[in-house]
Amino acid sequence: MKYKRILLKLSGESLMGAKQFGIDNERINAYAKQIKEIRNSGHEIAIVIGGGNIFRGVQAEEGGMDRTHGDYMGMLATMINAMALQAALESNGVHTRLQSAIEMKAIAEPFIRRKAVRHLEKGRVVIFGAGTGNPFFTTDSAASLRAIEINADVILKGTRVDGIYSADPEKDKTATKFNDITFDDVYKKGLNVMDLTAFTLCKENNLPIIVFDMDTPGNLEKVLSGEPIGTVVHN
Repeated sequence: MKYKRILLKLSGESLMGAKQFGIDNERINAYAKQIKEIRNSGHEIAIVIGGGNIFRGVQAEEGGMDRTHGDYMGMLATMINAMALQAALESNGVHTRLQSAIEMKAIAEPFIRRKAVRHLEKGRVVIFGAGTGNPFFTTDSAASLRAIEINADVILKGTRVDGIYSADPEKDKTATKFNDITFDDVYKKGLNVMDLTAFTLCKENNLPIIVFDMDTPGNLEKVLSGEPIGTVVHN
């Protein structure tokens, strides 16, 4: 198995499905079923999820709110999504643990690296909520940081598009898709994969990223079985 321990990064927006805001129950249940499939085939799975379907720190700044305050609100939004995903997984019979970077004793364990690794070894899915616990860092940075801390083999970035393109394929019909690309080429071409802090962490720690379309059922399993789906970013 090439990638035994994985970190799956999901955007908050992806949970909206066809809605304009919040969480689409059908979409989150479809994700839970895909995650269950790969858990059953022996993969160890950690998950980081964004909060953009509920609140973004950047939004707050635009409205005149202090950025730090807004970012903490965004971290709380990720916890709402993490709890929803936990509930969906558990209703599908998958044991999960939710760990938060901000202490919330009633709903989550604090993030403790050794404990997270032990949960993974026991076959539990671990969801990391509240980002890094620090303002000015995105959930992409949280995903990279947690992946490195738990010694994940790969980051799988589930998006609405089926990989990395030379331009936005939703706007530019001539955009071409890369099947694989190096970190250096992503820099040179100015492609938007993750924010720069997250991306640099992955490059320096030799952690590959696979960007793929999570909304097509079965894709998660196909990516891990080595099918040429999505784009692999590597050194």
